[in-house]
Amino acid sequence: QVQFAESGGGLVHPGGSLTLSCAASGSIASFVTMAWYRQTPGQQRELVARIYDSIIRTYADSVKGRFTISRDNAKKTLYLQMNSLKPEDTAVYFCNRIPNFESWGQGTQVTVSS
Repeated sequence: QVQFAESGGGLVHPGGSLTLSCAASGSIASFVTMAWYRQTPGQQRELVARIYDSIIRTYADSVKGRFTISRDNAKKTLYLQMNSLKPEDTAVYFCNRIPNFESWGQGTQVTVSS
């Protein structure tokens, strides 16, 4: 099973930007669909964005127009560009393929606060 390692999170003011990275331990080229998820304490993991075949991108309504998902198969990396961040974007962000591997990475914490 490929392992994922998320990075790039941090503390940012409302309106700010961050770019998250998800480095895979092996090739992701065969994974048709990759996705970003987020989770807050006590809540279920939420699908934020997914990219299908490197062409089709879909987003949760709450992030549409602000987040952009992309992938670089050669670098075995998935990205999430997050702009115009809001306090409600605060969460731990994870990546996985769809269908999900059973094992998840540790995620990266994003905190949006003034």
